Amino acid sequence: MPAVALAVTDGMLHYELSLAVEVFGADLTHLVEPWYDFTVCGNGPVRLDRFRLEPDHGLDHLAHADTVIVPGWADTDREPPADLVEAVRAAHTAGARVASLCTGAFVLGAAGLLHGRRATTHWAHTRELARRHPQATVDPDVLYVDNGDVLTSAGKAAAMDLCLHLVRLDHGSANANKVARRLVTPPHRDGGQAQFISTPVPEPGDHPLGELLPW
Repeated sequence: MPAVALAVTDGMLHYELSLAVEVFGADLTHLVEPWYDFTVCGNGPVRLDRFRLEPDHGLDHLAHADTVIVPGWADTDREPPADLVEAVRAAHTAGARVASLCTGAFVLGAAGLLHGRRATTHWAHTRELARRHPQATVDPDVLYVDNGDVLTSAGKAAAMDLCLHLVRLDHGSANANKVARRLVTPPHRDGGQAQFISTPVPEPGDHPLGELLPW
C-alpha cells in the first residue's frame, strides 16, 4: 500500500490541502484495492485560516512516506519554516517522491529540490519563484511539471490535476478516471496545458439582454 504523507504548517491554503485529503485520504478501497496509507504530518496543532488541524504525526514522519505532498501556503513574502524545509529535504533524500501544490513550490525551492529542474506554481507567483530560485526553470504556462521524483503544480484547480496524475502513475488511468468521476472533475488535463487564457468579453451589441451577458 503506497504511503502518502501531507506536510502541513501554519498558514497553508486549505483549498489545496483539502483536495489532497479528498483524493488520497478518503477510503476508496471500493474503487481501488489497495488504496493509500495516508497521514497528515505537522509539528503540533496547525492553524489554517479559520480552521485548526491536528496532525497524525510530526514532520519527521515524512521520511517514512513513499510520496510527500506539500500544499500551498499564503505568505510567500517570508521564507518557509525551517522545520518544514528540513523535513521535506530529508524525506526526498530518503527516497520519497515529493509533490507541491500551488505555492508549496516555494518550500521545495527552499529545500533545494528545484535546482536544475523545471517547476511551476500559481501563475501570479511564478516570477517571484524564479527570482528566489534562479537555478530552477520556472514555467508559468503549464498546469503541472513531472520530474519523476519532484513534481509541482500550478494553483487552485491545477492541484487536482496533479493529484489525479499521481493516482494515474500509481494505479493506472482506469482507476484515476474512477476517482475523477467520483469527484465530478475532468479525468485528465495534460500537464502542459496553459494555466490561464484571457478570453475577451464579447460586445453586447443590440441584444435586449446584451448588458447582462458579460455577467
